[in-house]
Amino acid sequence: QVQLVESGGGSVQSGGSLRLSCEASRYTYSVYCMGWFRQAPGKEREGVAAISSDGMTTSADSVKGRFTISQDNAKNTLYLQMDSLKPEDTAMYYCAARSGCTYYNTYSALRTWWYVYWGQGTQVTVSS
Repeated sequence: QVQLVESGGGSVQSGGSLRLSCEASRYTYSVYCMGWFRQAPGKEREGVAAISSDGMTTSADSVKGRFTISQDNAKNTLYLQMDSLKPEDTAMYYCAARSGCTYYNTYSALRTWWYVYWGQGTQVTVSS
C-alpha cells in the first residue's frame, strides 16, 4: 500500500507559476509509474503528465511546453512544475501511482484506469 500526499496548490494570476509536490509513504520511484491528473468542476479527471520508473515522461498536449514532471528519488517526491498558467488550468490536481511499470506507454500513462493509488488532491486556481 502506498499513501500519496500532494501539496503546493494555491491561487495565482494568469501567466504565473506553481510547483506541486507529491510525497509517497514509501520508496516508489524505481519501480512505480507516477502521474499527475486534474479535475475541474463538472468535468472528467484527465491526465496531465506521467513518468515511468526509468524516467520517461509524457504530457498532455494542453500543457506541453508549460508543465514539467520530475521526481526526486532521495526524497520520495514527485513534482509538477507549472509555468505560464492559464485560467483553464484551474482544477483539483491529483498524484497517482502504479506498481510495476513494465508495460508503460504514453497512452495508458495518461489514463485514470492505469493507476491504483491516488492522493487526496491539491487545488490550483488561476485568475485572469
